[in-house]
Amino acid sequence: MKDGFIKVAAASLDVKVADCAYQEEQVKKAMDRAEALGVQVLALPELCLTGYSCQDLFLQPTLQQGAWEALEHVVQHSRGMEVLTFVGLPYQHGGKLYNCAAAVQNGALLALIPKSHIPNYGEFYEGRYFTPAGPDTLADGVPFGTHVLLTCPEIPDLVVGCEICEDLWAPAQPSQMLAREGATVVVNLSASPAVVGKREYRQALVSGQSARLVCGYVYACASCRESTQDTVGSGHNLICENGTILAQSGTMEPDMIVTELDVLRLASQRAGRNTYPAPEGSCRQVPVHFTRKDTVLTRYVEPHPFVPQGGLRASRCEEILDIQAAGLAKRLAHTYAKTAVVGLSGGLDSTLALLVMVRAADRLGWDRNRLWAITMPCYGTTGRTRSNAESMALALGVSFREIPIGDAVAQHFKDIGLAQSDRSVTYENGQARERTQVLMDFSNLVGGLVIGTGDLSELALGWATYNGDHMSMYGVNSGVPKTLVRHLVAHVAQRSDEALKAVLLDILDTPVSPELLPPTEGEISQCTEDLVGPYELHDFFLYQMLRWGDRPRKVLRLAKYVFAGTYDDVTIEKWLHTFYRRFFQQQFKRSCLPDGPKIGSVSLSPRGDWRMPSDAMAALWLKDLKENL
Repeated sequence: MKDGFIKVAAASLDVKVADCAYQEEQVKKAMDRAEALGVQVLALPELCLTGYSCQDLFLQPTLQQGAWEALEHVVQHSRGMEVLTFVGLPYQHGGKLYNCAAAVQNGALLALIPKSHIPNYGEFYEGRYFTPAGPDTLADGVPFGTHVLLTCPEIPDLVVGCEICEDLWAPAQPSQMLAREGATVVVNLSASPAVVGKREYRQALVSGQSARLVCGYVYACASCRESTQDTVGSGHNLICENGTILAQSGTMEPDMIVTELDVLRLASQRAGRNTYPAPEGSCRQVPVHFTRKDTVLTRYVEPHPFVPQGGLRASRCEEILDIQAAGLAKRLAHTYAKTAVVGLSGGLDSTLALLVMVRAADRLGWDRNRLWAITMPCYGTTGRTRSNAESMALALGVSFREIPIGDAVAQHFKDIGLAQSDRSVTYENGQARERTQVLMDFSNLVGGLVIGTGDLSELALGWATYNGDHMSMYGVNSGVPKTLVRHLVAHVAQRSDEALKAVLLDILDTPVSPELLPPTEGEISQCTEDLVGPYELHDFFLYQMLRWGDRPRKVLRLAKYVFAGTYDDVTIEKWLHTFYRRFFQQQFKRSCLPDGPKIGSVSLSPRGDWRMPSDAMAALWLKDLKENL
């Protein structure tokens, strides 16, 4: 439960219809298994103490009594168990029969929650037996109604609400009210049948509801062991968090899925949305208790969160390139620019910028030779990058020009009194600023705009020369992190002719470097990731911090979990410290960024997504990190 992680489970059961003693044993087995796995919240299927498909037998007092006695035995069985279990049964109250979920923990029946929306169409005829939920009251000494929340004093962000099957399909779902009143986790006891195409629909419905409500959603469904007289149970269990499917069952057979929800993250996301309403206090709060302990993580955490995965990668790459190109095309048209100019180094970032420029030119109906790619060799330039720059410009059909800057930089160093042997930051930055001056003046000469090449990762770390590569007239890569830059270039390479493909693949194989120090035996002597750290780590840190607001200790925990076997703990700790230090120190470079298109959910634009004082201190963040090393 540390860092907000709560282990949850959804299980479908073996079923002998109307055999309450048998169903009681299946529920107990599921509870025992969940408790052994450290589960805090367990959802079981709708009417699981009788079987969902009892039909008119539900109206028999014998079955109703059998279900209640089975529940009493389940409650007794739960003594000493921390798992909060939701069990389905028919329950008679006030002369009416209700389809209910019983909340059980540690020898106590905590609440009875009736189904609000009773279906009476298609294969469902529940209206023949059950009454929709009415006003909240007490029944058998416990809260009875839909306005019930299970709250945890030990974990304030863990608030559990419950709805039942059709409630989710209705136009106004109880979970809307429950989430508004504070529920971060919603369980659903269901018996949805297997129908062709419904699995995908169910996935969309459950994941979509978790996204709309910014909650964890635990959906348990009856298995194919129900009566197959007219339908077959789907056994489709789902656990979703804020729109993401974390786990789901793969067959219609009895199954239990287990994963972790991050209730701290959910609460943080809600707090940042002024569209999320404040609770009105309309729900009865029933306390549940858990022993605070570390939750062993099993959920999948994406190590490269900015990179599109699976079958979506190609379409997402196209979408990203189109966003970049559309933004640039609008800016070129709006400013009546005659051309666009880029400093082409033969590295990944400037390569992506040129590929975007070509797309923008195509959108505008320009001849590609209206674009200018300028290479500006100096002390650190290698033959490989110089050659790749020219080859790429030729393959793309853009205008290319070489403007050596060595003499101009040498004169500048002489003017300011920098010794020829000096290899300090002044030596490096002087070259970067000279390149920017050349680009700016050349763009004036040809009536164009200078297109920036710096990416989101460099902005986060401040890895740019102020008023050097830091500055442009439109930064097309400002929303693209370094890990994604590589995939975008690779995507274009795989769809290019052989000449362009060959040069792009060689660029992808070139070490990331600013090439500001003289080469060693003709090879790049300055590797960025040796100096500032692996970009895959920094991109992971950036995403967890900005997208989810995770504390440093939680970012560290997740990084160690995700990159175990790739980086040792000491390496991760070192570069995470570097990340926070540089992120805070370098905000002044982000405060005056050129315009550029937002690409994903994380952006550092000072005009939109990230507004931070340039003099903010990193002390609290570094303290939180140090205390957990």
